[in-house]
Amino acid sequence: MPVVRVATYNTRDFLDDHHLAARVVRAVDPDVLCLQEVPRRLFGGWRVERFAAACGLSRPGRHRGSGGTTVLTSDRVRVVGSEHLRLPVRWPDRTRGYAVVRVALPGGAELTAVSVHLSLKAPERVRHTERILEGISHRGPLVLAGDLNEDHSGGAWRLIDVPDRLRLVSPDRPTYPARAPRRRLDVVFASPELRVLPHREVSVPDAVYAAASDHRPTWVDLELDG
Repeated sequence: MPVVRVATYNTRDFLDDHHLAARVVRAVDPDVLCLQEVPRRLFGGWRVERFAAACGLSRPGRHRGSGGTTVLTSDRVRVVGSEHLRLPVRWPDRTRGYAVVRVALPGGAELTAVSVHLSLKAPERVRHTERILEGISHRGPLVLAGDLNEDHSGGAWRLIDVPDRLRLVSPDRPTYPARAPRRRLDVVFASPELRVLPHREVSVPDAVYAAASDHRPTWVDLELDG
């Protein structure tokens, strides 16, 4: 059965060492990489394109309007389609959105990956999550990954984590702050058709994680049943 590695990483607008962030991504070696906080404004597209190349990945389409979210892919999968969608916020709050990329896996099966970066405000996280889930309700098999800005006790998390739709599949460990992680903000959820394989660690020094971004990535290997 096809196996796909899905990762998520908040890169803090490349304000830290984006060369080390690319080194982290190369070590993880994902097939699908959901990103948050990538540059959005002046030269943003070029900077993300350059970062993707440094990671050995490709960027499927522009990410304008998606609040700094996008999805990069390896050459082990083929992009079938991509969307970058805006979520409503009140000015002057940071723009929010989400990215949706559908890929074909080896053998022809398809998978939809959704990258999200939820608000710092709890009520807005819930409203945005309801809108995202409505927008992706007809898609499957499905992974939703990103920075939720809350843990399992939050309202948005509970909306997502419904076992017959999506359930948490990434490792139970903190990702933020990168220097000394205490909170699990960065997570991957997957639909029931996807089976979780044993987690495989990669060799990245703590100092590299700390210098690359204020978050650490998380990742999971998934197998498509059937």
